[in-house]
Amino acid sequence: MTTPAQTVAWNDPRDDIAVGVLMSNGRLAPRRFASRAEAEAWARPEEGDRVVEWNLICECDY
Repeated sequence: MTTPAQTVAWNDPRDDIAVGVLMSNGRLAPRRFASRAEAEAWARPEEGDRVVEWNLICECDY
């Protein structure tokens, strides 16, 4: 018995962005952040932390 093909929503991999905190020691924070706002709240810029974003799939130019 055959089933009808299912339509799967396509997501552009260039939009798959992760957010993290680059700590002053040059390492990424050992946790995940759901949003940039969450990362900014966790980071300590006065100690040299920076919020960073990167593409999980590729290094894509925009």
